[in-house]
Amino acid sequence: MAISSPGIGSGIDVQSIVSQLVALERAPLTNLQTQASAITTRISTYSTIKSQFAALGDAAAKLSTTSAWGVYTATSSNTSAVSVTAGTTAAPGGLSIEVQQLAKAQSTASVAVANDTPMGSGTLSIEVGGWSGGTFTGNGSPVNVSVGASDTLSTIAGKINQAGAGVTATVLRDASGERLLVRSKDTGEEQAFRIQVSDDDGNNADASGLSRLAYDPGTATGGMSLTQGALNAQATINNVAITSASNKLTDTLPGLTITLSQVTTEPVELEVKTDTEEIKKRLQAFVDAYNTINDTLSNAVKYDADSKTAGPLQGDGTTVGLQNALRSMMRSVTGSTPFSRLLDVGISTESSTGAKLKIDTTKLDEAINGNLEGLQSLFTADNADATLRGFGVKVKAFTDGLLASDGQISTKTDALAKQKTRNQDEQDRVNDRADRAQTRLLAQFSSLDTTVAQYSALGSFVSQQLALWSSSS
Repeated sequence: MAISSPGIGSGIDVQSIVSQLVALERAPLTNLQTQASAITTRISTYSTIKSQFAALGDAAAKLSTTSAWGVYTATSSNTSAVSVTAGTTAAPGGLSIEVQQLAKAQSTASVAVANDTPMGSGTLSIEVGGWSGGTFTGNGSPVNVSVGASDTLSTIAGKINQAGAGVTATVLRDASGERLLVRSKDTGEEQAFRIQVSDDDGNNADASGLSRLAYDPGTATGGMSLTQGALNAQATINNVAITSASNKLTDTLPGLTITLSQVTTEPVELEVKTDTEEIKKRLQAFVDAYNTINDTLSNAVKYDADSKTAGPLQGDGTTVGLQNALRSMMRSVTGSTPFSRLLDVGISTESSTGAKLKIDTTKLDEAINGNLEGLQSLFTADNADATLRGFGVKVKAFTDGLLASDGQISTKTDALAKQKTRNQDEQDRVNDRADRAQTRLLAQFSSLDTTVAQYSALGSFVSQQLALWSSSS
């Protein structure tokens, strides 16, 4: 029941009185909402901290293992003829390569016929394998392609391509008509092919009907002609002869992929070196990731005396503990030699900038060029004492622990989430009490207003009666 204007019975502004009383009931909401906003900010800050620790862990992982330091760059003195890329298992050094022959796929072409000529019915039997002295040895079972009486070269090419026979077919048209071109899908001597024909005209080896698409030297006459024989690549590496079915050499030398593109007339020099620029990038990424999380932690816990403002996690023991642990770790030592501290390779902290890391590029270059293994050990060293492990190893382990489901960050964010839930529950209770109070007060004032109205009416009646009695007297 709502009474929103005075004068209905008592003349009292019931709605105003009730609103003020209900506002008193809701007064605790102000503090609760302020607390909720602060909790939300803390949760958001911890979310940022979590993602930045994950980034630091990723940067540390790229420096924590010996294989992670296996970054190499490979160059060729003639990339038009021979190109090279290096993987993590490559070894620094130089190679000399000469290419005598490129790997090629077998290709055949049929005689020209008028465009869209039906080739006759029958079956093509296509088999992939190798030729040796006119003798063919297949690698597996032949694939049969059925040809209808009205099939043209275009239709037959489509059927061959759909058959999965290890060859591709296309139709070439020029002034003389059209030809069927067939080519091995892969290069190499063992990827050659033979095409035998079962011609429905009864003659499988003549120059008419489907026999025109046969390729079987010594058996078929008038069939397709060889335009390119299947060949293996032939090359020498440091004067050692090699052969390959492919022009891409992936297993010839560990960690190297060498691509042959041209026959050479002089040796091509290949050089594999440690990619020092990539190592510098990874070290810079590690420093940047540390500085980012260090700044976030500092801003989260600081108190500005001038503005009298505090960071969202000011006074939070977990955050302060993480900050101290991280800074202490960067000043720690490892069990590696000759470098045992980050400072030894030019990576130092600056107290004037809030314990940020900085890189002395001159000193780092000296470490990279003078003792790369020592620099690597500074980050990858293993040790029974976890505090003496390499920086990549210990930082990765530290971040993994923090980010685990039972780690400090998850534990803290879970606790904050529970606080937020309790806060919302309390807000709901305050609102519920205020709503019930409003309903009760409106009912009470409504009843009072009705009673006052009744007494007022009675008073008016009595006054009228007295007036009448007085006038009659």
